[in-house]
Amino acid sequence: MEENKKMEREVSRREFIKELGYLAGGAVLLSMPWLKSQTPEKLKEINGQGARVALIGCGSRGQYHLHNLRSIPHAEVVALCDDYEPNLKAAAELYPKARLYSDYRSLLEANDVDGVIIATPLHLHAPMTLDALAAGKHVFCEKAMARTMSECRAVYEAYKRSNRALYFCMQRMYDPKYIKGMERVHSGLIGEIVGLRCHWFRNADWRRAVPSPELERRINWRLYRESSGGLMTELACHQLEVCNWAMGRMPETIMGMGDIVFWKDGREVYDNVNVIYRYANGVKINYESLISNKYNGMEDQILGHKGTVDMTKGIYYLEEDNQLSGIRQLLREGKEKTLGAIPTAGPSWRPETRKDYVPHTLVEGQISVNSGQSTVGADKDGSDVILSAFCQSCITGEKAENVVEEAYCSTLLCLLANQAMDEKRIITFPEEYKIPYMKF
Repeated sequence: MEENKKMEREVSRREFIKELGYLAGGAVLLSMPWLKSQTPEKLKEINGQGARVALIGCGSRGQYHLHNLRSIPHAEVVALCDDYEPNLKAAAELYPKARLYSDYRSLLEANDVDGVIIATPLHLHAPMTLDALAAGKHVFCEKAMARTMSECRAVYEAYKRSNRALYFCMQRMYDPKYIKGMERVHSGLIGEIVGLRCHWFRNADWRRAVPSPELERRINWRLYRESSGGLMTELACHQLEVCNWAMGRMPETIMGMGDIVFWKDGREVYDNVNVIYRYANGVKINYESLISNKYNGMEDQILGHKGTVDMTKGIYYLEEDNQLSGIRQLLREGKEKTLGAIPTAGPSWRPETRKDYVPHTLVEGQISVNSGQSTVGADKDGSDVILSAFCQSCITGEKAENVVEEAYCSTLLCLLANQAMDEKRIITFPEEYKIPYMKF
């Protein structure tokens, strides 16, 4: 049985090397420096070594990371921590040999822990990250960076002073679809970026069952402002990072509206948000999210004057596509002529109709002809790869370039959006939170 497990881990290791070699090849490293440590050659350097990691926060996301750790050959889970017994018990069933803690500060005193993975409610991210860095541990923390802007700055400054690696789970930075999509965007394939459209729609109340009333705010922490930034920090954080990645700069101003439209159950965070971010060159991010209708799902679209990249689906479209078949071209032209036959005495406008675009995959895979949905990487979003990178850093001590800075930028944009919605005014990015990494 043990021999079979070793074989499985070795097969998994080869798969990692193959995948990461694909991701980090060629000129990609110049524009995505966080992938430099993820080449096959780098992975070979740690052959036979293991990172001793501990998990703080054993809820659903924490257990998701535990499952991913099973496929990372250079990771060993040595400790688990949670102050909620049911979560700790569930995690212990996955790793029965791991030591159990109810106080994370006691865990940080352990000498056999190289790095910690923090998967706790948002308001605990900053204090736990700061304590872990101070204790000399490498840190992998869930997004967003922190609950407040001042905490974000404190974490960033502590990281700059530290010789430890710090990762935030900005997994799109390690997602094959997004990496290839950014290659296309930065190569000029879709021309000049003229707009960015992101949305994330769900239909669920975010509420979890509470065994006793005093646990309400602990278990349903996402619903309360003291512990959560709502839709912006829970969902938009990832998407705003993608927009800045595409633009290579930060927005200057933010405006928006937020409301509790449907889930009027005592929650304090908005269940419906619309936000506009404006860059110095006039390009805007239009962001929308609500959790009472899931029809439109999730999309991260980069719009250029020559085409569009839909990152989420792993597809791009061109405005003028020479791959349109002759018959489809004739049909399209005939349709346009029909619509264009407007009497001179009629209206002075005609409705824009959405033409049939040819979808092209960003990475190898099949597209459903009927739905246009990509099946590429449907069950992978980069979470396993960034976690593997963290475990590697626990061994080598190498910091991943730009990951902390990207998390800092996107988190601040989320928090500023909440401020703009609360105060019902346009917010200009505050000078005191600018860092050298930022371009405006």
